[in-house]
Amino acid sequence: MSLSIPFIPRLGKLATAIGLGFSLLAGSLVAPTAAHAEGEIRIAEQFGIVYLLLNVVRDQNLIEKHGKQEGIDIKVDWTQLSGGAAVNDALLSGSIDIAGAGVGPLLTIWDRTHGRQNVKAVASLGNFPYYLVSNNPKVKTIADFTEKDRIAVPAVGVSVQSRFLQYAAAKQWGDQEFNRLDKYTIAVPHPDATAALIAGGTELTGHFSNPPFQDQALENPNVHVVLNTYDLLGPNSPTVLFATEKFRNDNPKTYKAFVEALAEAAEFAQNDKGAAADTYIRVTKAKIDRAALLKIIDNPQFEFSVTPKNTYPLAEFLYRVGAIKNKPQSWKDYFFQDAKPLQGS
Repeated sequence: MSLSIPFIPRLGKLATAIGLGFSLLAGSLVAPTAAHAEGEIRIAEQFGIVYLLLNVVRDQNLIEKHGKQEGIDIKVDWTQLSGGAAVNDALLSGSIDIAGAGVGPLLTIWDRTHGRQNVKAVASLGNFPYYLVSNNPKVKTIADFTEKDRIAVPAVGVSVQSRFLQYAAAKQWGDQEFNRLDKYTIAVPHPDATAALIAGGTELTGHFSNPPFQDQALENPNVHVVLNTYDLLGPNSPTVLFATEKFRNDNPKTYKAFVEALAEAAEFAQNDKGAAADTYIRVTKAKIDRAALLKIIDNPQFEFSVTPKNTYPLAEFLYRVGAIKNKPQSWKDYFFQDAKPLQGS
């Protein structure tokens, strides 16, 4: 299986991988623009199959379709970023209207804007296991990482992968040691981290990944799973979409069209995995074998759904260790309560 990632046969210096990651961000963040009228929406996504619902929405022009049902023409602008920190900055700067990132970045920005911009989640993008993988044969569990290892994450300390790692560290050593492994993490986009891990020869020996990148890495016999988030938390929704309260209130028709488009995309992807695979390849231009991709997304642990599942344990944990100051009483505190999603957790 091959993906459209910059494969590096031999990566002499880790700085090269990091530089590749930064190059992907160049030009993605534009200067803040003034608030716009109803009928425009700017969406930021990241890398991986977890954003497939947005691929479907884009491919089938579902926002435009549901906008017409609301009596408006909607202009949709798409951009791709890497890491929750970049996505959160873009949302707060006014560069985007809808942010796609992990539950970790959501809870950070929800806490930061509580009582002000009031950023909340719009919907989940589904339930998927994330793997922490390593090419270091000595690393069997998270307790085996040392100062000689570096673990790639999309955004240090903020990404949902970073938060999952902290959650695992707290289970291993206690809440007071929740950030024990943070010093080993570095920010590298998933495509570049995957290439570096496969190539070897650098201090990057771990990658907290997502599908399909984790699956590609595991095809290398030198790479193995260190941690599975489903073992850590059970089935959960790691990636979500969120927006400011102002955008939701000022653009009710556009917002409703977006929510309805997502729900339609989820039903499409969940019920026709073959067509979903075709959409991913078509939209992302990923050089991945269709059969291999279909095998990944046909995993019974995968569920494409806008309804969040099992996000609250991470929220409660982040409050408990002081990573967020405001304690949500339930998932409903950091999700807008729309007709969709329905009952979550």
